[in-house]
Amino acid sequence: MKSNLKTLLLLSLFMAFSAIGGMVKIPAVIGTVALDSMPALLIASLYNGRWGAIIAGGGHLLSSLYAGFPLGPFHVLIAAEMAFFVWIFGYVFSNGKRVLAAILFFIGNGLLAGIPFIFILSSSFYYALLPSLLIASFINLTIAHFLYPPLRSRLKKGKIA
Repeated sequence: MKSNLKTLLLLSLFMAFSAIGGMVKIPAVIGTVALDSMPALLIASLYNGRWGAIIAGGGHLLSSLYAGFPLGPFHVLIAAEMAFFVWIFGYVFSNGKRVLAAILFFIGNGLLAGIPFIFILSSSFYYALLPSLLIASFINLTIAHFLYPPLRSRLKKGKIA
């Protein structure tokens, strides 16, 4: 029972971090590109990809809420894509291939996630959004990269649940 409570508290804490990151927007065509996936990447690297996927999906929905859901129900699709790419990141990262995990997330979240919108909206929308997605993916990965070592060492020492 205590373990379940720790898990719930940890997920709640990282969801709150994701909500805060969702308020830090990257200039884009729509106002939902933000630093909301950094906590998801961090928890995926520290614990597992499933937890990261939960945080990524929820974090995007919170970030979209702050922007007023400019794409309406399509934000559910985006949240699912982000959850998938963070889950892949966590899975590859846990197998010891850290650089490959970062590359896959960067390509997935930065390039591939917007492709459905070529068919839903237009290719112009995709190309207008692409630079912001790439920049946001890079910044999220970079911050998570620098926060991982100190958090990992504290985790090993038992100072974090």
